Amino acid sequence: MTRASDKQNWDEFCALLGEIETISDRTQVAKLSQDYYHFSPILQPLLQDKTGDIVVLPRSESEVLKVAKLCVDSEIPLTVRGAGTGNYGQCVPLKGGVILDMSKMNNIVWMKPGLACVEPGVKLAALDKKTREIGWEMRMFPSTYRTATIGGFIGGGSGGIGSITYGQLRDNGNLHAVRVVTLEAEPRIIELRGDAVQNINHAYGTNGIITQLEIPLAPVYPWTELIVTFKEFMNAAKFGQALSQSDGIIKKLVSICAAPIPSYFIPFRDIIPSGEQAALLMVAETSLEPLQELIKNFQGKICYQKSTQETVKGTTIIEFTWNHTTLHARSIDPSLTYLQTLFPADPELKLIQECYDYFGDEVIQHLEFLRTGGNLHPAGLQIVRFTNEARLNEIIQYHEDRGAIIFNPHTYILEDGGMKKVDLQQLNFKQKYDPLGLLNPGKMRGWVDNG
Repeated sequence: MTRASDKQNWDEFCALLGEIETISDRTQVAKLSQDYYHFSPILQPLLQDKTGDIVVLPRSESEVLKVAKLCVDSEIPLTVRGAGTGNYGQCVPLKGGVILDMSKMNNIVWMKPGLACVEPGVKLAALDKKTREIGWEMRMFPSTYRTATIGGFIGGGSGGIGSITYGQLRDNGNLHAVRVVTLEAEPRIIELRGDAVQNINHAYGTNGIITQLEIPLAPVYPWTELIVTFKEFMNAAKFGQALSQSDGIIKKLVSICAAPIPSYFIPFRDIIPSGEQAALLMVAETSLEPLQELIKNFQGKICYQKSTQETVKGTTIIEFTWNHTTLHARSIDPSLTYLQTLFPADPELKLIQECYDYFGDEVIQHLEFLRTGGNLHPAGLQIVRFTNEARLNEIIQYHEDRGAIIFNPHTYILEDGGMKKVDLQQLNFKQKYDPLGLLNPGKMRGWVDNG
């Protein structure tokens, strides 16, 4: 497929859009064609010159249908965009064309105890603020909570703060329904419910345009933020595992950072002792007493604590966990990169101990404890001192040879950054509802390989 700009009259295209808002300024278009792929030194040269030709900002489902129809009629590639907070080029257009920015579709359609219906452009923090008014909150969200949109999270995310209790987005019950605009010859709206939501969940917008979602909510607890320090990393890791397994302690975040990662957290430099490991936690205030006992059992010390009332203002530890940990590390040393690893469930954390001892300062351990498929796992978002691609691949192979799963953040291909196999359910859905392959082309290996 050639770039759409080679054959498309964009003035004519805009005229056909009528009142639908567009952006054609080259600087703005280039900016809205990017995400945080620069975390990867492998992706930087591959994606840095990739841009769309025009940005379209629909305000309604009917406007999305109109854009879809025009793209189908002229065979124009279309890449859906939320807030662009992804880390591996999920929303970067490889073939030019239309960037469909969904940020103007930001209405909360309805909410009730335990469930909310929203448009894809709703920001996660804004949704959380509204649902808290009725005593409920989002089950999980990424560290980009303040700026990310719900549509972008479903399309490109997998889990986050809250996954220690509720699992990942792909776990049953974490996405109730989606409305999707297709790119058939005559685009239409279809609704997916139950298991059918997996057709579109974490598909990078390659097989449909999400226009509405129903997501489950969790009861609001009075959350306290804490930082606990440890002299030894494995003490910190085993504490994280023990806390995660303590079902009676209500928690939302268990993040373990080996030294020197805490030194990259500038607001906490005078709080976290130099050279120590840190556990960043969100725990319900009512669970603080048993938590303190657990901390004592693993020779930890609380160096920072923020009450529920204080967490609504100022610095939040959320923005130092998950992929924000990498962001802060790279702000100090841009040569650093990262991995995304699902370690096997193991009460003794043997593989984590092995990797910590073997790699030393080359692969610095950062663990996020989560549940997935009903089981507790430590997930690594390790900070890597990058030397070259061959060495990075050796590090990945070392982990995979020992039973860890690497969700490779150094590829923009959907399957290669996931379970390394073609998802036939999503591929079949694309073949039916995007038969020309116009949606985010080049990202789904199953489609590319089948030509």
